[in-house]
Amino acid sequence: MGKKKVVLLPADEVDFSTVKYEDEKIESPHITGTVLKLFVNILEAPVIGPLIISALRKKNKMVVPLRNTVIPETPMFKPEFPPQEPEQGVVLVEESGCPEDRVATALNCLPEYDAASCWNDDLATSFRYWKIRDFAYAYRARLATPSTIAEKIISALEEFNRANPSTPFLISYDVEDVRKQAAISTQRFEEGNPISILDGVFMAIKDDIDCYPYPSKGGTTWFHEVRPVKKDAVSVSRLRSCGVILIGKANMHELGLGTTGNNANYGTTRNPHAHDRYTGGSSSGPAAIVASGLCSAALGTDGGGSVRIPSSLCGVVGLKTTYGRTDMRGSLCDAGTVEIIGPIASSVEDAMLVYAAILGSSPADRISLKPSPPCFPNLTSEGQFSASGSLRLGKYTEWFNDVQSSEISQKCDDVLKRLSEAYDCKTVEIAIPELHEMRTAHVVSIGSESLCSLNPHCEEGNCSKLTYDTRTNLALFRSFSAADYVAAQRFRRRIMYYHMELFKNVDIIVTPTTGMTAPVIPPSALESGESNLQVSGYLMRFVVTANLLGLPAISVPIGYDKDGLPIGLQLLGRPWGEATILRMAHIIEGLCDQPKKKPALFYDVLKGI
Repeated sequence: MGKKKVVLLPADEVDFSTVKYEDEKIESPHITGTVLKLFVNILEAPVIGPLIISALRKKNKMVVPLRNTVIPETPMFKPEFPPQEPEQGVVLVEESGCPEDRVATALNCLPEYDAASCWNDDLATSFRYWKIRDFAYAYRARLATPSTIAEKIISALEEFNRANPSTPFLISYDVEDVRKQAAISTQRFEEGNPISILDGVFMAIKDDIDCYPYPSKGGTTWFHEVRPVKKDAVSVSRLRSCGVILIGKANMHELGLGTTGNNANYGTTRNPHAHDRYTGGSSSGPAAIVASGLCSAALGTDGGGSVRIPSSLCGVVGLKTTYGRTDMRGSLCDAGTVEIIGPIASSVEDAMLVYAAILGSSPADRISLKPSPPCFPNLTSEGQFSASGSLRLGKYTEWFNDVQSSEISQKCDDVLKRLSEAYDCKTVEIAIPELHEMRTAHVVSIGSESLCSLNPHCEEGNCSKLTYDTRTNLALFRSFSAADYVAAQRFRRRIMYYHMELFKNVDIIVTPTTGMTAPVIPPSALESGESNLQVSGYLMRFVVTANLLGLPAISVPIGYDKDGLPIGLQLLGRPWGEATILRMAHIIEGLCDQPKKKPALFYDVLKGI
């Protein structure tokens, strides 16, 4: 007897009131060390490997949605967005204008800030992160120079290199290049001609984004050999034009194919809040660099939560923009349909300033996606409250509560109650159909796209040089067929329809960013990596919607669990709705500002290490 087929109703006939939530349970062994090496060798064997993968797919209910289901929708091979209503209380900017002008506009949208009085605060008694505006004040008041800050950062990096166990934030950096950039910026301040508020601000770039003359290794030992870097990525070029000082290429989970930040090639970046914990991935280095105070911001990429997961676990802000809002040219994933380049920063306003610098669609995306004009929320005292009180927050309670520890959902729920009390924001109960199918469609989409990019190089024997957990993922990806990929894109259209319907009644969908706080690093995983799909499931539980559908999302820190580990709240917005989620994130940041916990590893580079 053949398997019974499942016939789905057209998406527009699905009754949301009948949706039932199913707890996500991933069945897969947790393997590290020598056992992982043996397991990978078996997975890559001709006969037994495919049998094991097939069994794992069946156990995790990946077969029925892809192969035994009649899906009436046509495929959506990249996000397609219906026309959007203009956001309220915003300031429009010219997408094709120069980055410095956009940054100046964003700066004028920020609330008043007395950097001089903040300079006298004692971080030892009342911890907070230095903002970009703090650095700008220090430079203009001659309290510091970019060159003096550069020396403190270089000293810290050298200390990391001597540490045992190491805390490898960067894969590639050049001390003399950092000094040269800082000297040029210092000269501009001495002459009274800084380029922008970002002039002299130090940032790290994730290792899968081109930053000339550094190689883009993607966390591997070899990818730079098959893809030499000839110039900056578009986003990096825009930062340079604003005067940003780029300190080097930040560590990451190899090729972005992991959620923890484990990297056996260069060492695993440790969480600044707890040395024995992961940062989250794949943008592990960027998040840790920001959380440790070395940089106010960094650039990451996000194809499956890779900006928001580490931001949440490290207690900083991570912004995923709408697909196509930032130009992906010059990144290792510039041909994908789920990934964006986005900022990680220590505050919402700093994320907004960096976003202002890097935004701007590629010429091809302007034609195909027809993006709404970019804009910034007016966060001044005049504009802040008028556009926030009427916001409706969608909450799918059963999904919201599907976390490893109830502490996470309780902290997030408390924020919603405080928003209602302080700003009259209304929380609306929602239901989202086919969440399991959505997660399956995302895995098939990102996996197939990654494999397509890697295949030419794997044919040359390079895949044997990849880490064991990466090879485990690739074994799964190789099991996907062309029919699986098309089925996933049919689901993408269905799930896009569901969310566009939901956004008729809510402005933002709220969830925890991750279903767990920072996981412990098994000592046996440091040398050869680990495969732990249960942890990946918890870390990715709420984030993949934004990637599969291309929607904007932001993670904002809201507090800590009983172990002092950060918890993040995620805001998911309408297409091109960055201003709305930035506004709400700024409000939440204000509500959750105290008490702020100082990370165990923190460097006060502005006033002394």
